Amino acid sequence: MTIAHSQLNDSIIIMYQHSKQLFERAQQSIPGGVNSPVRAFKSVGGTPLFMQRAKGAYMYDADGNQYIDYIASWGPMILGHAYEPVVKAIQEKVLSSTSFGAPTELEIEMAELIKSMVSNVDLIRMVSSGTEACM
Repeated sequence: MTIAHSQLNDSIIIMYQHSKQLFERAQQSIPGGVNSPVRAFKSVGGTPLFMQRAKGAYMYDADGNQYIDYIASWGPMILGHAYEPVVKAIQEKVLSSTSFGAPTELEIEMAELIKSMVSNVDLIRMVSSGTEACM
């Protein structure tokens, strides 16, 4: 290993030190240290980055490093992270409850909106997982 390569490795370790510590801690309570097999680094090696916050198109890890979010949380963040109109709408609705575990009028309104926007949708069921979608 060359001196430059060694210095680069040392710099990388310092840049992601808190993520490394969080990953080690997580492995004591979460299988593989992450809650998604997709994010488990066991098969590819390395340490996952632990994100702390995001705003607009940028995410920031536990070490304070900034990244452009090209994934957009796999789609839901199409308007960007912490987009103010979305944050306001969530804040308004959460005052009523965070979850009822029972039907609500808002579910009907959302289903009706989707149906009005997508002509070939006759009925819609909103679920939390692919497993639920197949039941």
